[in-house]
Amino acid sequence: MIEFWFEFGSNYSYLSLMRIEALAARHDVTIVWRPFLLAPIFKSFGWDSSPFVLQPQKGRYVWRDMARRCERYGLPWQQPTSFPRRALLPMRVALLGADQPWMAAFCKHIMQMNFAEDRDIDNVEAVTEALTALELPASALIAQAQSEENKLALRRQTEAAQARGIFGAPTFFVGDEMFWGDDRLEDALEML
Repeated sequence: MIEFWFEFGSNYSYLSLMRIEALAARHDVTIVWRPFLLAPIFKSFGWDSSPFVLQPQKGRYVWRDMARRCERYGLPWQQPTSFPRRALLPMRVALLGADQPWMAAFCKHIMQMNFAEDRDIDNVEAVTEALTALELPASALIAQAQSEENKLALRRQTEAAQARGIFGAPTFFVGDEMFWGDDRLEDALEML
């Protein structure tokens, strides 16, 4: 079993999310999906945005790195005109879907909107499109996602990430062993 902690606004989570299913299947490993919010963790460090925005040199490097890695993995890529994109509603829906068979497909759809199509993802229309494409009851799931109970559940999930020492996304856990970054996905799976 591998725990996959991710955020829809995270460009490196995009790389991992688009690959993790196939890699986990190859290793006969179950994925435990753990959506969480990066912004509160960044705020705890005194940051008001992504380090890729706060440090321009790092930001320039990251966009070139993303283009290379997407080419390597055969993934579509378009640098977002807005980064990091707010993703509260799709993250709330992902929390609902974490143990559902549609989870991976929903997440891929949202990630493609953000990082392959350069579209806003934090709105009812985008989330409805993703859910409808999977023939899911979009209105009911969105209403449930926006409930106070689910909002609190996402806050608690983010607090759990922080308590485990997560400082970025994607992060993987194999038992108590933490692996950070898309480039550590294979290492985590090999450990299993």
